[in-house]
Amino acid sequence: MNPNFRTLDLNLLRVFDATMAEGSLTRAAATLAMTQPAVSHALKRLREHLGEDLFERVAHGVRPTPRAEALWPAVHDALAALRQSVAPGDFDSAKDEVQFHLAMADSTAALLATPLVQVIEATRARVNLRVLPLTTRDPTRLVDSGEADLAVGFFPDLITRLVSQGDAAHLRHQRLYDTRYVCVMRQGHPLAAGPLRLADFVAAHHLLVSFSGRPYGLVDQALAALGLKRRIVLTVNQFATAGRVVSASELLAVLPESFVEATGAASALAIREIPLAMDPVHVEMVWHLRRDADAAHRWLRRQVREAAGA
Repeated sequence: MNPNFRTLDLNLLRVFDATMAEGSLTRAAATLAMTQPAVSHALKRLREHLGEDLFERVAHGVRPTPRAEALWPAVHDALAALRQSVAPGDFDSAKDEVQFHLAMADSTAALLATPLVQVIEATRARVNLRVLPLTTRDPTRLVDSGEADLAVGFFPDLITRLVSQGDAAHLRHQRLYDTRYVCVMRQGHPLAAGPLRLADFVAAHHLLVSFSGRPYGLVDQALAALGLKRRIVLTVNQFATAGRVVSASELLAVLPESFVEATGAASALAIREIPLAMDPVHVEMVWHLRRDADAAHRWLRRQVREAAGA
């Protein structure tokens, strides 16, 4: 039997939307100012109406079924459009409590978190931020699923794809700032005495920052194009770890220049130009189209832009 839309309580869709966004009955209940049993009951009613399971319990919350994943974009967009029609620009950061999830690398968070918190404190905004670890150069899954409201980082392949899709893209993006790759080593390293030559760079031992843990990066691509290969002794997934290790070893590391200060070891590091042609690093923020017109999310993106100096 097909579900009858005329008998559907539309409040159930608000509960469904909040649960999808939060990934937890407890957090959804807090967002909706409901009790957790009430949220659970509403989802049960929606499941009975649709005749299909929408969530399954996991260790730290609930996981949507494929049916829920397929249903959510239309439901969320419809609710967002209704909110904008009924109460356009209705977000007041000093009155409306909201929690945002931002996916960022550790050094990006180190650069942006302080000015973001300063704004929240200075304006007494009722805004809470959760920083999620960024473990990929393509945050599409995080943003699509609603696990992250905003992803900030260097996403070259994704941005190229979104530019080619134009208005048809379901993700939106905006450039925050540009930086460049530099080579860092400990102060007093033998290679810090003068300009870094390509032969010495290749012969040295290296540390690679890789979100995925894969021991191959953009530098290795550039070297491969020249028929060269370096030895990567250590692969880590945090820039702070990279700074600490490099400052106390003979390893070299290639980092975005703007991240060197955020490693916490800048005073112990020497910075040299890379003896390779490397494209600049374009740091972008990426969000889902369904968040584009939401007043609270516009507020968040404005604060991130200002924190980044964009």
